[in-house]
Amino acid sequence: MEVWFIILISLCAYFSIKSLFGLLSSSKKNGSKGKLPPGPRPLPFIGNLLWIPRNAVDLREVINKLSHKYGPILTLTLGSEPLIFITSYSLAQQALVRQGAIFASRPAVLPISVVLSNKRKDIGATPYGPTWRVLRRNLVSEIIHPNKMDAFYPARKRVMETLMSKITQCSKQNEVVHVNDCLHHAVFSLFILMAFGGISDEAVKEVEDIQWELLMNYADFSIFGFFPRLARLLLRSRYKRYINLLKAQDDIFFPLIKARRKLRQLKGKELEYVSYTDSLMDLQVPGEEHKLQDDDILSLCSEFINAGADTTTTMLQWTMAHIVKYPDVQAKIYAEIREVLGEGKEEVKEEDLHKLTYLKAVILEVVRIHPPNTSLVPHAVTEDVEFCGYTIPKGTTVNIVTAIIGRDPKHWENPMEFNPDRLLNGSKPAEEVTDLTAFSMLPFGAGRRMCPGNGLGRLLLEYFIANLVWRFEWKPVDGADVDLSEKEEFLVVMKTKLRAHVTKRVN
Repeated sequence: MEVWFIILISLCAYFSIKSLFGLLSSSKKNGSKGKLPPGPRPLPFIGNLLWIPRNAVDLREVINKLSHKYGPILTLTLGSEPLIFITSYSLAQQALVRQGAIFASRPAVLPISVVLSNKRKDIGATPYGPTWRVLRRNLVSEIIHPNKMDAFYPARKRVMETLMSKITQCSKQNEVVHVNDCLHHAVFSLFILMAFGGISDEAVKEVEDIQWELLMNYADFSIFGFFPRLARLLLRSRYKRYINLLKAQDDIFFPLIKARRKLRQLKGKELEYVSYTDSLMDLQVPGEEHKLQDDDILSLCSEFINAGADTTTTMLQWTMAHIVKYPDVQAKIYAEIREVLGEGKEEVKEEDLHKLTYLKAVILEVVRIHPPNTSLVPHAVTEDVEFCGYTIPKGTTVNIVTAIIGRDPKHWENPMEFNPDRLLNGSKPAEEVTDLTAFSMLPFGAGRRMCPGNGLGRLLLEYFIANLVWRFEWKPVDGADVDLSEKEEFLVVMKTKLRAHVTKRVN
């Protein structure tokens, strides 16, 4: 039985019951203070539930069609609960930046948090408030701040060289490179080392495998976030599999956390660098007597690895797919690197990246067309708010549909055409190309809940892509065209995994 059908039945039951209670009492969301944004007429009890398709890619198309009819802000209803969708860059900016404090919270039930963190602490789904501020500030200031990132350069270089060696071996043997597999292991290894410090290759692989298994089973397990009691009753074997995966994660993570604590006690300030685990061991959340417990450290490290590595891997594969598909783009990237480095340099170093303007434009154009998610993580308003002539009640879920915003023909001529030059307009310096506020897109969000790791993510994209193009020439397998169609896994990924032939360049 498909997971979507089970979710549909569960949601119908939940919101039907909630709607019945809503009819018996005065519902604040249906009060007389104002009207919601327009949308299709809801059915009794289930609302617009039948409008919601089974995956995010199809939902994007549904919302896109509805926005042509109802405008850039619209409402779909689940039972008695309104869901607001925003498809305009200007309205998204108004909500996330100019009225950012009001739109900065999260819905009460967010399956990603319930399922992947098992209701323990995380940053992405924590409601706006003191706990979220402390957790986010720690991540930004202690781990991904530019001043802290230099400490992780040896780990980045180690992972890069391992990746290059693997691809070099494929080029020598004239083997097909399975691009996603190579990138996946490299990027996950890096984020795992940042999370736990120097651990064995075997431990890295164990963490990578359990994290990937949780992500790939998220669709099956998400029902436990929507309607946990009924789902546990009806899907006992699936729930047992979910619990076993969480236990396996505990068995892998807890020894790493304990080993890191012991190492800190032995070496103190002589540690090579402060890992994410180290920073969390000293952290205390407002209102709690004790510092973070190990299960919370596990949850936050898991979030850090999944959010950072899966997003980066997905965007690397999309970027490499366009580079393989468009040889003229690959040639222009290579020529730009050659002009910056000169002759005889084997590696593109991080200090060279700020000069690679065209490379930055290529990556940003890929992110515009293929953001890792069709929408940002859902927002929720902290109070009743008047917005664009409508009333959005407190607690209402608001979805910013970034995939539609980045493809909006009002802002982008031929929006589905891959054209990095559109972002350059002559001789723009690299700093302007990386300034997302200059473009009508929001791939990393904006305002208070903007992705804190977007700077790190873009650094890794540029570092990896520059070296992959500098060291190797990439061609499609047997001259076949590269398929850029999409599908939803945890993120929106390539439907057909990228494969390529590589030839080592002589620089």
